[in-house]
Amino acid sequence: MNKKYMVAAAAVMSVAMIGSASAKDWEKVRIATEASYPPFAYTTASGELVGFEIEIGNAMCEAAKVECEWFPVDWEGLIPGLIANKYDAIMASMSSTEERKQFIDFSEKYYQTPPGIAVRKDSEITEATPEAFDGLYVGVQVGTTHAIFAEQEFDGSTVTTYPSADEYKLDLEGGRVDAVIDDVVVLSDWLKSEDGDCCKLLGTMKPIPEIHGEGVGVGMRQGETELNELFSKAVKDLRESGKYQEIAAKYFDFDVYGE
Repeated sequence: MNKKYMVAAAAVMSVAMIGSASAKDWEKVRIATEASYPPFAYTTASGELVGFEIEIGNAMCEAAKVECEWFPVDWEGLIPGLIANKYDAIMASMSSTEERKQFIDFSEKYYQTPPGIAVRKDSEITEATPEAFDGLYVGVQVGTTHAIFAEQEFDGSTVTTYPSADEYKLDLEGGRVDAVIDDVVVLSDWLKSEDGDCCKLLGTMKPIPEIHGEGVGVGMRQGETELNELFSKAVKDLRESGKYQEIAAKYFDFDVYGE
């Protein structure tokens, strides 16, 4: 079974087990993230959880006057764990798509960036188009909008999925795939590092709304209206106060919020 649908099936089973969420007053919010996705969320050598989403999430909680507790979770376990009530929210660069909204709800977006494609520096490919990769190998992280995008748009390529971004980076470096697709910010951050010295950004591609959704929002169980309003209002408050822009400027030299 395709791993994407395994996640969906697990989510359906979890809904059946726990039923609909009830209203509550929020004093503490448990937030899950994937801690291997710099610069959004990652773990330092000393074990500290850092990144743009961590700072924005903490600022949201401060603005909403609630306590945040963070949980590092593997990507494929995020939605099933949320619905099973292991935590209350997801902040893991998860785009608000129609497919995901069958199982969970999303707050208003807190960022939106286009997909990018990276190749080795010695690659002879010059165009960031699906046609340029016909007959070649493309790597993506499983269960992401970028995986769906690659499988749909790069139908002339062999699309290989990986549990995390770290694995596809190693295979691109080793020449086992010809290109990788991910959020342009994630790729750019990697390519600026010593680990990314092997490769280069070929370009960006136009997002497809039906695939990439309405931007990245905070995921939560369906029916958690109060929590949704809490996070959506916090994003608005941070942008109006300038705190959002202050945090974003530490990580990006462009408007990561998008249009």
